[in-house]
Amino acid sequence: MSIPIRARPMPFPQAVTNVVIPTNFMTPIITFTGTEDPEAHIMAFYIQMMISGGTNAMHCKLFMGTFAGTTLDWFIGLPDGHITSFDQFATLLREQFIVN
Repeated sequence: MSIPIRARPMPFPQAVTNVVIPTNFMTPIITFTGTEDPEAHIMAFYIQMMISGGTNAMHCKLFMGTFAGTTLDWFIGLPDGHITSFDQFATLLREQFIVN
């Protein structure tokens, strides 16, 4: 089953979308394709963000940047405005990929 591709995925509310990541911010360099353990990915991301700091909105924006493959397809298919916090985002990822 193919997920329809939107011109620009907007699963975050405007407040998250508008957050600017500072250029000197240390962005996590990890990738999740959907075949790895989602809990390990969430924890690795969370630890890196704990070190770097940032707001809840920054965590959401940076977390989506760790996705590739099936995970990116899943993210693009989320409804507009669906994700309102990093905790909710992590729970959605966990629920979607825990069975893999």
